[in-house]
Amino acid sequence: MGRLFGTDGVRGVANADLTAEMALGLSVAAAHVLAEAGTFEGHRPRAVVGRDPRASGEFLEAAVVAGLASAGVDVLRVGVLPTPAVAYLTGELGADLGVMLSASHNAMPDNGIKFFARGGHKLADELEDRIESVYEEHRTGAPWDRPTGSGVGRVRDYEEGSDRYVEHLLSVLPNRLDGLKVVLDEAHGAAARVSPEVFQQAGAEVVTIGAEPDGLNINDGCGSTHLDKIKAAVVEHGADLGIAHDGDADRCLAVDHTGAEVDGDQILAVLALAMRERSVLRSDTVVATVMSNLGFKLAMEREGIRLVQTGVGDRYVLEEMKEHGFALGGEQSGHVIILDHATTGDGTLTGLLLAARVAQSGCTLADLAGVMERLPQVLINVPDVDRTRVGTSAELSAAVSDAERELGETGRVLLRPSGTEPLVRVMVEAADIEQARSVAGRLADAVKSALG
Repeated sequence: MGRLFGTDGVRGVANADLTAEMALGLSVAAAHVLAEAGTFEGHRPRAVVGRDPRASGEFLEAAVVAGLASAGVDVLRVGVLPTPAVAYLTGELGADLGVMLSASHNAMPDNGIKFFARGGHKLADELEDRIESVYEEHRTGAPWDRPTGSGVGRVRDYEEGSDRYVEHLLSVLPNRLDGLKVVLDEAHGAAARVSPEVFQQAGAEVVTIGAEPDGLNINDGCGSTHLDKIKAAVVEHGADLGIAHDGDADRCLAVDHTGAEVDGDQILAVLALAMRERSVLRSDTVVATVMSNLGFKLAMEREGIRLVQTGVGDRYVLEEMKEHGFALGGEQSGHVIILDHATTGDGTLTGLLLAARVAQSGCTLADLAGVMERLPQVLINVPDVDRTRVGTSAELSAAVSDAERELGETGRVLLRPSGTEPLVRVMVEAADIEQARSVAGRLADAVKSALG
C-alpha cells in the first residue's frame, strides 16, 4: 500500500490490504503516540469508535476496539453512524480519540480507518506519520508496553450516540422544513437511520431510497456517485428536492424538483447567500478548491462574496478555514464544511441547511441554484508524461497563454500534475462546450509534445 496514511486515513481492500492485524496494530500505535504526546496526561483515556455498515467493518471494529482497550484506552462503541457523527461525538463527549471505519464512496470490498483528535478534528500529519512509524516498528517485532489488571481499557456500547447527533443537527437548523417533500438516497450507508429521522423531526415529508444496508450493498448503484435513481424518484414522487449521500455521509449532492443535479459548487453558492443573510458568513467569504467551476467564482463576485481558493482536497479547504476563521467551505463533489457546527464535511447537515433555505425562501431549489451558471467543463487526463515539468516547460507555458487569450474572461485553464501517477490533468472551462473541447484537446496535445 506504500505510505499507509493518505489524505483521508488508511484505506484498502478489507482483509487483503487492510487486515484485522493492521487495524489492531494501528490502534495500539495511535494510543501510544497520543500518550507520548501528552494527550492522556492526568486522566484515563477514552475513545469513540464508529463504522459504516460494510460487512468488513464488523471484524475491523472488533480489532480496533481490542487494540485500544489493550493499550489502556476506554472505548465507547457507537456502532453504525456517519463519519461526521463520530467526529461530533468525539468532541461532545470529551474523548481523546475518535476512530471511524469507512471507505466513504468506495465500493463495498474496500474499507478504511480514520483517526480524529480531541475535539473531533483530523489528526495532524506529524501524528499520523508517527503512528505509522511506531506501527511499523512493532509490527516487525518490538514488544509493546502493555497495561495489566485495572489498567486495561473498558468497552461499552454508547447507544445514545445516534440521538445526541440528531439533537445536535436539529439544534442548528435556522427554520423548520414543514411543507417540504424530500427524497433521501442513503447509499445503503452509515446515515440510513439518522438522516431520515432528523429530516422527519424537522418537519419534512420523507421518501427514502437506498436505506436498507445489508453490509454488502453500500454505494451499489445508489448514493451521491449514482444519481439516476434519486433523479427519477424526485420526479415520480413530486418532491421539492432530493439529497444523496455517500457511504459515510460526509458529503451530499442534491437534485431539484425537475430531477436536475445540483452539485457542490451550487450548494455552496446557495448556502453562502443564506448564511450571509443570517450574518453568519464570517468575512463574507467562502473557501473552495481550484477545481470549482468558474461559474461559481463569477457568481460569488457578482454577489459581493469573496472566494478563497485552495489546492484540491477537503483537507486544504479545512486548513484555510481554521487558519482564518472562515465559516463555509467545500468542494464540487459535495463535501461541504460548516465550521461553526462541524469539524468535517457533514452531508446530513448540508442537506438540512439546503432544505431549510428552500423552506424559508419559498423558492424552488432550481431557482436558488440558478444564482450560478455552471460553465461547460472538459477534463482530459494525459498519461505517460513527466508531470514534474508542468511548471517549467516554456513550450507548455506558451500553449497555456494562447489558450487563455482565446478564452478571455469567460473561460479558464488548469493544468494539474497527478500526485500519484505519471499523468497531467488538463481542465478547460468555456462559455461554449465545443470551444472547451477544442481548447482542451489542443492543450492535451501540447502536454504530450512538451512533457512526453
